Formats: sequence, structure tokens, C-alpha cells
Amino acid sequence: MTKRDYYEVLGVSRSANTEEIKKAYRKLALKHHPDRNPGNQDAEEKFKEAAEAYEVLRDAEKRQLYDRFGHEGLKGSGFAGFHDFDDIVTSFGDIFGDLFGFGRRGRRSSARQGADLRYDLEIDFMEGVRGAEREIEIEKYTRCHACEGTGARPGTSPITCPTCAGRGQVSRTQGFFELRTTCPACRGQGTIIREPCDDCHGGGRVRSKKRLSLKIPAGVDTGARLRLTGEGEEGMDGGPPGDLYIDLYVREHEFFKREGAHLICTIPISFSLAALGGKLEVPTLEGSEAIEIPRGTQSGAVFRLPGRGIPSLRGYGAGDQILQITVRTPTKLSKRQEELLRELAEIEGESEDLQQDGKPGFLRQFIFGHRGKEK
Repeated sequence: MTKRDYYEVLGVSRSANTEEIKKAYRKLALKHHPDRNPGNQDAEEKFKEAAEAYEVLRDAEKRQLYDRFGHEGLKGSGFAGFHDFDDIVTSFGDIFGDLFGFGRRGRRSSARQGADLRYDLEIDFMEGVRGAEREIEIEKYTRCHACEGTGARPGTSPITCPTCAGRGQVSRTQGFFELRTTCPACRGQGTIIREPCDDCHGGGRVRSKKRLSLKIPAGVDTGARLRLTGEGEEGMDGGPPGDLYIDLYVREHEFFKREGAHLICTIPISFSLAALGGKLEVPTLEGSEAIEIPRGTQSGAVFRLPGRGIPSLRGYGAGDQILQITVRTPTKLSKRQEELLRELAEIEGESEDLQQDGKPGFLRQFIFGHRGKEK
């Protein structure tokens, strides 16, 4: 593919001075920077193209060759463009300031954000419903108070790296090129700690425990995650701290079950209440409430109490409480109860020796009718 004219790429005239060329390149680099255009292949190519143009036009010898012979004149100069973003940043770190993560001395900042932390917290069912305040204790890396995070023994300070003179980079010349790499002595920091802090051994951080107050909102359920910004581990070399994530686990209730915002409970009632109907006190989150059981209520019937369920996490409204009715069959009967039930069975025509209107009762008819068919 034919390369564009370098002056055209930077948008400057052929008589532009070094400062104008530098200013034009910084403007284009900022516009097409990969961090500002993630996944944009066209922006990445323009970023490389601008860097290539600047590399040639900022250098007096390369610019002279280019002005006289164009792109062909650079083939014998050893200039081969750039391979990737890091290659460009390494070469031009001194002109970007803090734009691409370089400090004033032209070195990439070594500051790194601290790690995020996770904490599993189990809470009671009612704490999840109503909300609660809890205290937790976490162990993490925090800033060393002895050296204030510098890593140097109190009373001393890090010194400027003698290898790179504080730049964080070392350079070597290859033909027309000046290749810059991270300083191996200070690893890009620009400073060296001669006397490490006894507490943190030069790391600037120590392991310690911290107690935190946590406010749990009403309506949370298992799987909810809370975030405490800045309560993760301390950053490295002045970087910001990470965050703390609280993963909640809500214990089950012995009576209430939860389905989203709705509260489910099973209500056992007696056979007589199911048949005759009447009022029944049922438990809710706020105490007890009377409901009306209609005559002839069957096992499996469902009643709903609007707004008696779980409060919304958004702060308004609540789900419903759903009552599932089961008719309780007694397992132990007094003599009188048994007499009454036998009398009821006879009235219903379900005893083995009772006939109504000359016809066998339902159960007798069902049992003996099937036996007859089997014969």
C-alpha cells in the first residue's frame, strides 16, 4: 500500500519547525490513541502512521533524506517503522507528559492499583428482609505507617537511580535510532531504596487487619453483592486502592420461603375449619393477621396478602405473601372425636354398611364395583 506524505499525515507545511511538528503529532496521538478507541483498527493504524511521520520529521538527518528522496530515501537509513503501541511509547515517552502514563521525566509511571478483595458474609433471613448493620474484619495490605509508603527507612529517602538518572529508561543508539528500554536497575521507577524500611522491607505496604461497618439494605437475597469502594488492598507506588466486594448468603427460615419478592408459607388448618369456614390468624413479617377461610376450603387452596412480602431493593413497594392451605388430618383422636367422625362418615354414606336410597355409599360402591369387574 502506498504510504501517505508525512507532512500530510501530520497536517503541517513542509516548512514547519520542530515544535510545530511535535505539537501536531501530540494532537493526532491523543485523538487516535488505542485506549480511547478500543477495538478500532483504523484508529490504531492512524496512530502508527502519525508516529512514523513524527519519527522521521523530528530528526534532522531523516527529514533531510525524506525531503530529497521521499520514502525511498529512508530505506537505507535503517528506519523500519514501529511494530506496536509499546514500541511507540518507549520511543516517544519524553514528549507525552502524563498523557500516556509517563511522568515528567519521561518514564512510565510505576503506580499500580491495589487488588480487589472478596468477603463472604452469611446473614439471617430476617436481616436480609429488613436490612441490618454488621461489622466485619478483613486482612489486607495497607500503607506502611513507619515509612508513609515510601519503602525507605524513616529518616531516609529513595535516591535517584544512578543508572538512568531518574528517567526510568536507558537508551542506546542503533544507526539513526535511539532505542529506549526500562531501566534494569530501578525497573522503571527512577529511584532506588538504599535503606529499606524495617517494617515493610521496602515494599511500602504491610499486612494488617481492619474492621469495617457494613450497611445491608432491606430486601437482599443470596447472591447479592455489595461493593465498598477503596476498601481493597493498598496500591503499589502511590496507586489507588482496590475495592472490597461482599457476597451475601441468606440463611433459610423455618417457616417462610422466598420466591423473588414474594413470601411463601404453608398454613395447616383443621378439617372442621376447612369444612365450616371461619377466621384464622396467620403469621406475617410484621406480626399476625386475620384472614377469612371460606366454607368448603380444599387442601391446596392459595390465599394472597398483597404487599406483605419482601421489600424492593429500589426502596419502594413490596411483594405479596402467599398462603398455601393444607387440611390437617389428625393422627390421634379422643373417644368423643372418633364417635363424631364415625357418625359423620355414616351421614356421608362412606361407611361399609350404610346405604342411601337403597344404593351403596360412594366408597362401598367404588370398592365392590371394582371387585365385581375383576371377577
